[in-house]
Amino acid sequence: MTTSITPDQKKRARCPACLRAISSCICRWVAAVPNTVEVLILQHPLEVHNAKGSARLLHLSLPNSRLLTGESFAPDELATLLAGKHNVLLYPDTPGDRSLGIAPPPALEPSLLADLSQLRLVVLDATWRKSRKMLYLNPELQRLPRLPLRDTPASHYLIRKAHAPDQLSTLEATCYALMQLEHEEARFVPLITAFDGFVAQQLSYVMPQGR
Repeated sequence: MTTSITPDQKKRARCPACLRAISSCICRWVAAVPNTVEVLILQHPLEVHNAKGSARLLHLSLPNSRLLTGESFAPDELATLLAGKHNVLLYPDTPGDRSLGIAPPPALEPSLLADLSQLRLVVLDATWRKSRKMLYLNPELQRLPRLPLRDTPASHYLIRKAHAPDQLSTLEATCYALMQLEHEEARFVPLITAFDGFVAQQLSYVMPQGR
């Protein structure tokens, strides 16, 4: 006997992989891309069910990645997460944050980037304001050297307003960082292409048909 699923049930049901409603599942945009540099994504709780967020798609596409949710992590928990490898924080140097009590980051030594298998890229998935708060609440993150992105293209993130021209989505920024670290741009291009499909899907929900 086949049990039919009503439209209302389908609307409420969630995909176990992407955690979105079945009707707006984004798993078709998952583009599995092998990454040598481990990626640790620390996601702000407000981003978990944000339909515009790209971190879940990023995590599902990168086999060597972890995604954890939280704003303030216990020091011992964060120490465990950061143990075993050299860690680099994907975050711009923001001298103005000194007035907030955020310590200046140590210099990024080129020797840390020599063995990519021993490198971990730490990514904060949050709005700009919330990411600064996460940094402030987690001094262990302040002690990580930071990776500045170089010569990145314009963002494809048309579904979310940027506060600066060079601001990128979590997925874009991480992909460009991995391109920079692993010196293999072409390998990560399919994920950027898949991201364009994800953005188009989200735009289809807010733009009138035929526009």
